[in-house]
Amino acid sequence: MPNIETLLSIMAQLRDPDSGCPWDVKQDFDSIAPYTIEEAFEVAEAIAQRDYPELKEELGDLLLQVVFHSQIAREQGLFDFNDVVQVLCDKMVRRHPHVFSESDAADEQAVKVNWEAIKQQERAAKGRAHDSALDGVPAGLPALQRASKVQKKAAKVGFDWSETPPVRRQVDHELAELDEALSSGDRADIEDEFGDVLFTLVNLSRHLKLDPEQALRKATAKFERRFRQMEQDQHEPLNTLDDDALEAAWQKAKSVNSEQ
Repeated sequence: MPNIETLLSIMAQLRDPDSGCPWDVKQDFDSIAPYTIEEAFEVAEAIAQRDYPELKEELGDLLLQVVFHSQIAREQGLFDFNDVVQVLCDKMVRRHPHVFSESDAADEQAVKVNWEAIKQQERAAKGRAHDSALDGVPAGLPALQRASKVQKKAAKVGFDWSETPPVRRQVDHELAELDEALSSGDRADIEDEFGDVLFTLVNLSRHLKLDPEQALRKATAKFERRFRQMEQDQHEPLNTLDDDALEAAWQKAKSVNSEQ
């Protein structure tokens, strides 16, 4: 039965400079990082689709990324896979004192408070200066996810609307400012105001307790289903249809299945 040692051995063979795979040997941390991000999204997609055989495969692909980075680090004398596992185990035990020690946590909120306090202690121990409530949000996160995390951190120190209606009104306010920018024709101003609209919509999604990434992903999938249906229904290329014909084709595609 294959185990993690088998996988580590395979990765070491792939990276062997004499007998390994030329592509694998050529890679480094920077070149592999985009694949790591992509695999994480493919895991999320499999979960969204409830495709569990695919999820099993995608989790394996994501694990491969960890093993790949660890092998590169081992070759450079930085750390190895066992070190990664050890650091993770130590962190999980340290951040769950209510499970692994005498400390108590009455509910989920108490767990979150303790978690953040422990993270602050860890940062201090590493000598990292965290002077802002917004620190700790990775710059490389997808834009919608990063906006949501930044907003959540600001909310923790009281910078937030207490109710949803004012946030919804702010969306209208930002759209009005976008309209003004569009009237001016100033591209930089248009981009700035468009970004404000997106940022405020993320804030609204947070107040509605919705994941903006998931909501947009579902909306895109819905559009794709309807567009493909429209293509199937037509006997001529879509680019030969005028606006009225395209609208009629779109409405027909939407009506094929109201749940789509």
